[in-house]
Amino acid sequence: MRRLAAGLGTGGLIVGALVSPPSLPAQRVTAGGQLIGIWHALDRTPDGGPLREFRVVQPVVMLTARVSTALSLRATANLEGLTIPDGELLLGGWGEGFVDRRHPHTYVHELMVEAVTAIGCGGRQCQIGAFLGKGFVPFGSDDPMSRPFLRFPVNHHLAQILERAILGVQARHGALTVEGALFNGDEPERPGQWPRISSRFGDSWAARATLVPAAGLELSGSAARVRSPEHRPGAGPTQDKLHAGLRIDRAVGAGGIRGLAEWARTSELDGFFVFASLLVEAQWRQGRFTVQYRGEDTDRPEEERLERFRSARPHLENSILGITRWVTHTAGVSARLTPVAARGRLDGIVEITSGRVTARRAGAFDPQITYGGDRFWSASLGLRVSVNSTDHRMGRYALHGAHH
Repeated sequence: MRRLAAGLGTGGLIVGALVSPPSLPAQRVTAGGQLIGIWHALDRTPDGGPLREFRVVQPVVMLTARVSTALSLRATANLEGLTIPDGELLLGGWGEGFVDRRHPHTYVHELMVEAVTAIGCGGRQCQIGAFLGKGFVPFGSDDPMSRPFLRFPVNHHLAQILERAILGVQARHGALTVEGALFNGDEPERPGQWPRISSRFGDSWAARATLVPAAGLELSGSAARVRSPEHRPGAGPTQDKLHAGLRIDRAVGAGGIRGLAEWARTSELDGFFVFASLLVEAQWRQGRFTVQYRGEDTDRPEEERLERFRSARPHLENSILGITRWVTHTAGVSARLTPVAARGRLDGIVEITSGRVTARRAGAFDPQITYGGDRFWSASLGLRVSVNSTDHRMGRYALHGAHH
C-alpha cells in the first residue's frame, strides 16, 4: 500500500506539472505526459492460478524544447521504478529479467539532442538530421507506451530496441528517409541504471528506411545487430534483428482510423535460436468513443527462472530452456470523459484478451505444467490521464519529430 500511495502521489505531481508547466516561451517549449490507473485480472499465472491487482503505470512527463529551427532537445522521464518496481502483471510479457510481468522502464526514458539542416541534392533539396543521447534505436515500430492499448504486446523486445546511448544520422529525399545509428548493446536491468557507455558504446548498430507515399501512410524496414543485450559485461550472444512495418493514421470525418501491421525476427547464435512475431493493430475513433483490436502471434524465449516472475540475469545462451508461441487477441473500447476542448483529457478503457500458449521448440519448459493449461484470458480496466501526449512518437527523432 505504501508503494501504491507513493505512486499516486507521484502521479499527482506529474499531472500538476503538466497542467501548470514552467513559464517558458510557448512557441519553443511543449510539455506533455500521462499516467494510467489500471486493474488487471488473469485467469492463470505461473504456478499460482488466477491473480488480480491494481497498479499505476506509465507515469511519464515529456518535454520538447526548440532551441532554434535547426536544434531541439527532447526529454522523457518515466517513474515506473516507483509505481511498479516489481513489474506490471502481463501474461506473455518478458524482458530485462522479468517474465509474465512487464518490466519498469528507466527513469530517464529519453534524453536526446536533435539537429536538422537542408542541403542541395541533385537540383532538389535534401534534409539531413542527427541525434545524440539516450532513447530508442532507429529500429522497428513505436514504443507501445505511445500507442492506444493498455496491454503491452508480447513482442516488445523483438520490435523495439530502447533506452540505449545512441548516435544517429538521417537523410531525407522526397518521401524517403534513411537513418542509421551506433549504440551500446547492453539493456538495463533496473530503473536507475545507465548504459555502459565507456566499455560498450558503438558495439551495436541499426538502420531503418521509412517511406511516406501519402499523408498518414508509412512503410518501414529495419535491421540491427545487437551485441550481448542481456549480459551487460558483453559475454552473451549477439542478436540479429529484422523488422518490417506498415502504419496508418488518418482523419475520417469527426473521427479517424489508426492501424499498424508488423513482422519482426530476432536470431541468436547465428540462427540457433530464432524468435518471430506478427502483429496487427486497428483502431477506429468517432467522437468520444474508440474501438480497437490487436492480434499477435509471437515467439518467446523461456529462460531459467529464479522465482515466479523473474528470470536469471546475467543471461547466457544456456539460460534458454525452450521457445513458446503466444497467440493473443485483444479487443477494447475507450470513452473520453472530459470535454473535447479541455486542455487535458481523461479516458476510461476496457480491454479483454484471450489467447493460447504452445511449445514451439521442445525443451525443458512445458507450458502445461507451468500454467496448468494452454489457454488463458485477461481483463483490464484503466483510467488514463493525459496532457499533450498524442503527438509524441517515442523513437522518432530529428527529421521524424513533430515540428519537422
